[in-house]
Amino acid sequence: MNRLFLIAPMALFGLIGLVLLWMLYDVDASGPFHDSLLPELIGFCVEGFVLVGLLTLIQRSRESARRRELWLSLRGSFRSLLSLLDIAFLEPDADPASSKRLENDPSMVDALLLQLEQRHPDLDSLVALKREAVETVSLARDLVAVAAQLSATHMNWWIAIVDSIRRVSEARDREALEAAVHEMLINIREFDRLDY
Repeated sequence: MNRLFLIAPMALFGLIGLVLLWMLYDVDASGPFHDSLLPELIGFCVEGFVLVGLLTLIQRSRESARRRELWLSLRGSFRSLLSLLDIAFLEPDADPASSKRLENDPSMVDALLLQLEQRHPDLDSLVALKREAVETVSLARDLVAVAAQLSATHMNWWIAIVDSIRRVSEARDREALEAAVHEMLINIREFDRLDY
């Protein structure tokens, strides 16, 4: 429906412009309307077509940039959790993933899921994850309204992420904590699969 409102004025200007152009070249007539006003009307239609198209393009570009910023602010809210998890699985001589990669690269979540299925993080890493989850859960809960600005589906997956972060913060043993972290990563992956 939204796309119809954008295409309809362009189609109207284009169609009227083509009809006027046909009248200019194929209709044998002369006079002030045909010689002066008709070319002006054609120019108006061309300008209208270009302006509506250009404004539509600018509006879409700005909306896309705004939605990307919203998505990045959401993804950035649990970057520290992903960073701690990345560090938990880090090889002795390896460098941790950059903050930019943790925020922007959805494949990072898949890599962490694979690591979690193959290995168990050490106890210190799990305690650090739990502490960070306690601090992150209130911020993530406050961002539900931001996720709702993207779409209702984004909001639903965001609520699932918040719930899984809460479970990480409330876990009492290793098994519950690992299960909650696994669920959190699954929810983040599903959130990342949505188009923003």
